[in-house]
Amino acid sequence: MKNNTVTIHDISKALGIDSSTVSRALNNSDRVSKKTKEKIFNKAAELGYQRNSLASKLRTNRTNTIGVIVPRISRHFFSSVIAGIEETAYKAGFDVIICQSLESVDREKKLVETLLSNRVDGILISISMETTNYEHLNNYKKNGYPLIFFDRPCNVSENTNVIIDDFKASFEATEHLIKRGCKHIAHFSGPQNLELYQNRKSGYLKALQKYDIPFSETLVIETQLMQQDGITAAKEILKLPKVDGVFSANDTAAISAIQYLKNQDVKIPEDIAFVGFSNEPISAVIEPSLSTINQPDFEMGKVASSLLFEQIKNKKYASENQTKILTPSLIIRNSSKF
Repeated sequence: MKNNTVTIHDISKALGIDSSTVSRALNNSDRVSKKTKEKIFNKAAELGYQRNSLASKLRTNRTNTIGVIVPRISRHFFSSVIAGIEETAYKAGFDVIICQSLESVDREKKLVETLLSNRVDGILISISMETTNYEHLNNYKKNGYPLIFFDRPCNVSENTNVIIDDFKASFEATEHLIKRGCKHIAHFSGPQNLELYQNRKSGYLKALQKYDIPFSETLVIETQLMQQDGITAAKEILKLPKVDGVFSANDTAAISAIQYLKNQDVKIPEDIAFVGFSNEPISAVIEPSLSTINQPDFEMGKVASSLLFEQIKNKKYASENQTKILTPSLIIRNSSKF
């Protein structure tokens, strides 16, 4: 008999026990005695019975699976968040389907549709840089499933967000540059359609305001913050007078900018000091090492998934905006040391 053809009826026939009793035993029902359960489990193992988990999930209208959508799995931040999600999911008895939007809203829409068709019990998502309309996400919620945003918050009705204090972190990063003596600080900003990058720019502006440093719009360079964007931004600040500090909204752009500037004989931090954001592993080993904002990424994954499992279990999805804010920290390294 082939292992994959064994059914509860085969076990029932082999033991002379009613198939309904076999089914209850395999589902660990209290209605079946311990002795009978052991007999059924042993026979099931002997015959090579494999439980049809799909059929079971369809009966309970639950798949015990969640979807996770991130912009890029290759980013250390997102891979660490995923690690936190997977650890929590494993303990809760859930499987995880991981997808990446590659910062494309069209790809993101298709992924949501795919996860909906696969009947995942909920979705954790960090939206793409292109996402400005949330209809595809609202459609998932209208189908009766919970959805939680992490890292990149969405200020739309009845949503749960798990984020860090981007404003506070950016204020502290800029303040650090000011206390170092920088008076003309550029900001490498991300797309302003995302609340996350709005908050990081606001923290930068607030620090300038506190220390009576005039703001110039030419010092804010908005890009997608990819590697090439850092080089482009570095070329821009070389055209500006007296830039002596840079606060970058991510590490990727900061690192490529530093590498370009060094090739132009600009001394870091003597001529231009840098602070990045995210604490990518490479930021500690480049020369000079990059000062940056460390995010509690693993914790974010655990918190976001725990909230999602709670909503799935209680079938009480967010009826109003809820935001869980985690605390980041500034790491001072050689790129901005006094």
